[in-house]
Order: sequence, then structure tokens, then C-alpha cells
Amino acid sequence: MMIKSQILDNKTARGLPWVVAIAFFMQSLDGTILNTALPAMARDLNEDPLRMQGVIIAYMLTVALLIPASGWIADRFGTKKIFFSAIVLFSFGSLLCALSNSLDMLIGARVVQGLGGALMLPVGRLVVLRAYPRSELVRIMGFITIPGLLGPLIGPTMGGWMVQYLTWHWIFLINLPVGLVGCYAAFKFIPDLRGKQKSRFDSLGFVLFGAAMLLITIAMEGLGELHLPHLRVMLLLFAGMACLIAYWLQAGRVANPLFSPSLFNTRTFAIGLFGNLFARLGSGALPFLVPLLLQVALGYSPSQAGMSMLPLAAAAILAKSLARPIIDRLGYRLVLTANTLALGIMLASIGLVSEQTPYWLLLALLAILGAINSLQFTAMNAVTLIDLDDENASSGNSLLSVVGQLSLSLGVACAGALLGGFSADVGSATQATVLSAFQLTFLSVGVMTIFAAAIFSLLSEHDGRVMVQD
Repeated sequence: MMIKSQILDNKTARGLPWVVAIAFFMQSLDGTILNTALPAMARDLNEDPLRMQGVIIAYMLTVALLIPASGWIADRFGTKKIFFSAIVLFSFGSLLCALSNSLDMLIGARVVQGLGGALMLPVGRLVVLRAYPRSELVRIMGFITIPGLLGPLIGPTMGGWMVQYLTWHWIFLINLPVGLVGCYAAFKFIPDLRGKQKSRFDSLGFVLFGAAMLLITIAMEGLGELHLPHLRVMLLLFAGMACLIAYWLQAGRVANPLFSPSLFNTRTFAIGLFGNLFARLGSGALPFLVPLLLQVALGYSPSQAGMSMLPLAAAAILAKSLARPIIDRLGYRLVLTANTLALGIMLASIGLVSEQTPYWLLLALLAILGAINSLQFTAMNAVTLIDLDDENASSGNSLLSVVGQLSLSLGVACAGALLGGFSADVGSATQATVLSAFQLTFLSVGVMTIFAAAIFSLLSEHDGRVMVQD
């Protein structure tokens, strides 16, 4: 393993990827268990299971809002202290979620969880980005996400079993022992890396950027769960876009902006970032929609729905191990363009699933979708960061994390809005009409994802092949 010897000793170099993997595992386990448990949580809290996306969006939006500050906080106070504190906060938020007895309390607890999540993964990825050479980036990132993919592998099954035989509260309590292991590992292996120089935090930029994300997400939610009038939704979208434009105008005038416009001078970063935003709109809706489809529309039990998600997660792990040789052989442009088209087609194909679909065919579709989705994330993240220099690594990494979380939350919000709209259009809520709403929603998000392939086609054949050697 090639490392920067002046930063890491051999023991830390071996242990560091595993520590970051624990953070990936905690978040992925939490998310996949939660998705399977949404119908049971809705029944217990007297809510509509098709309107439960607020529980997911509250976490994702909190993470997206606070990630912009993660790079500055890590540079200012050190990666070791911040990473340790993030795991503690995430675990405390999990405990609050387990103690919640209403939807409002649960959403509030998810916000607390998000405070920890906003620091945990971005800081962990920043440590890896600074500690290992760019030539090792795809391999190391793939390595730390493979243990993290155990969450999606065991999460749906564990969540379905807990919901069916215990209560949904246990899906959050399971995070506590994992958090204890993570705290010990962070204290032992995370190096205390700081920025070369202390810079002033861009408070105005933080407010403008955060307001833009909040307003745009609420606007998307307004079409779904919140049932806002269309005029109000348009006003929220307009205000969000105005804040975003104001941020970029302001960023060009300050010495140390939250995200420097100069980041977009790196072509692969610009293409990768916008590709991430639009491609994740479709794939981000996948973990939310599939468990609901299986339980609400097809009548699966929680444990059966959880078991049905196993092929998706197992194929994702296999694809992670194959990502590096595939990208090395074919290049980022061909892989991302073709894979994004395949991802959109497979998402749309889930819209053909019905009660008459053979079970083996459903499992095969989910497995193929999991492999394609996994390869997509690995290639997108790597091509976005691979050409950034050390000076821009912190800011670029934070912006990528923000866009990733924002697009996932927008994907869930968009899926919820589509599902709610199609459910209202079909009128009576019979199982057949609910299934029809799901089918139309999958078709829509698949078409949305296909359009993202045009962004990745702008890459050149040589992008990412000549890597920076440290």
C-alpha cells in the first residue's frame, strides 16, 4: 500500500481504512434498516407509509447543510477530535430515535443523527484523500466501502426481522455497540491532520448556500408530503435558486470562500460533480422505493422484503471489487456514460414488476441494479476528486459530499412527490392502483437518470488515466 510515509506509520496505514469503513458501515446499516422498517413505523405512529420520506430527508438534509463546514472544522480542530466526536453524536442521535414516540420527535432525533453524519463520512474521506496518493485513490476508496457495504447486505434482513419479531426501535439501538467500536478505533488509528494554515470561515457563504439547499428541498417536499400549493412551491424554488446565485457571486469576492469557484477550473471535477447531482436523483430514490414497493404494493412481510434486498447488496459488493480493473481498461468516459444509461434503464425496468413477476426474476433485476449502482458511485466519486491538488482537496471533498447528500435527499423527495402525485391521480387506494403508482414512479426516475449520461459523455478518453503521483 503506497502511502505518504511522513504522515502515516505502518500501523496507522493498515488500520485507517478499517476505521473509515466502520463509519460507512454505521451510516449504511442505519439507512438500509430504516427503509425496510418505514411501513411498520408508519403504522405505529399512525402515519401514511407513502408519506414517510420526511424521516429520511430530515437526516440527509441536515448532513447536506452541515457538510460545507466539515472541511474547515477538520482543518481547524484536527481530524482525530472531529471524527471521534462525530461518531459519539451519531450514536446519541440513534438513541434519541429509539426513544421517539411521535413522527415529529423522530424527525427531530434524525436531525441530531445528521449532525454526526455531517462530519463522520466527509472527515473520514478527507483523511484518506490526504493520507494516500492519488494513484491509490480508487483502490483505497473501494476498500473502505466494501466493509461499509455490509450495512446494505445485512441491514434489510436485520431490519425486517427486528420489525417483525421485535419492534422498530431496535433498528436504531443496534448503532450503539457499533458506535462504541468506532470510538475506540478512531481514538487509536485516526491521525490528527490539520490544514496548513488557519483561514476565516465563510459565514455569509454558509448561510446563503444552506438556505439554497433548504428552500429547494422544501419545495420538492411541497409537491409530495407537505401538499403545498404550486404557487408556493414555485416561490420556494425561485428563492432557493436566488440564494444559490447570490452565493456564487459572493464566493468570487472573498479570500477563503466556502467552496471556491476555482474548483470548477478542474474539468473532471466539474463534470463529475454535476454528473453526481443528476445521476443520484434516480439511484437515491432506490433504497426508499424498493422496500415500500415490496411491502405496500406487493404485500411482502418485512422479513421477506428484507431478504429480497440481499441480491442487490451482494452484487454491489462484487461490483466494488471489480471497479478498478473495469475503469483501468475502459476509462472513465465509457464506463460512466454506458453505466448511467444502464442504470436508468434498470430503474425503469422495475416499473414492469407486478404480482405476476416470478420471484427469481425480481431478485435477478435487483442484483443487476445493485451491481450497476455500485459501479456508478465508485467511478463518479473517483473521477470527481482524482485531479484535485492538495490545496483544493478539502473544499472539493466537502462539496462532493454536499452534492451527494443533497441529490439523495432530492431523489427521495422527488420520488415521494411522484408517488404521491400518481397515487392521487389513480384515485381509490386499492392494491392495484398503488402498484400502478409505483410503476409510473420507477419509470419516471429511470428516465431522469438516463439524461445524466449526457454529462459524463463530456469526459475525454484520457481523463483519469494519468494520475498524480505523490
